[in-house]
Amino acid sequence: MTITQDRAEETPPPYDVFARACPSRTTLEHAMGRWGTLTLSALHEGSFRFNELRRRVDGVSEKMLSQTLQALERDGLVHREAQPTNPPRVDYELTPLGREVAERLLSVVHIVESRMDEVLAARERYDETRGAR
Repeated sequence: MTITQDRAEETPPPYDVFARACPSRTTLEHAMGRWGTLTLSALHEGSFRFNELRRRVDGVSEKMLSQTLQALERDGLVHREAQPTNPPRVDYELTPLGREVAERLLSVVHIVESRMDEVLAARERYDETRGAR
């Protein structure tokens, strides 16, 4: 058996998000950061044009949304469809992988939203014992 055959038969190393050089870390940062989570969650509702998405993700700047969409598109989570119209029309939607990630993120979003009273009470207790910062 040649070295080339040995390498072809080797299974690729598993990805480990805890390893500093693992590329999965970057994708995790893109998807799980504030704007990535909100963008993926919004796109789970359907296809959006850029400005529609910017209005849906209240508080995101044009620059930040553009960077977020580019990163998510590069990671294969978002599909960008440019229509050859005048003016140009660009729509964004989730890929199958993006839909899977968004569904899991939405589970966390729903837990956080439904338990915010507990979170706010915990913050208040923390601030009372440690002093508001």
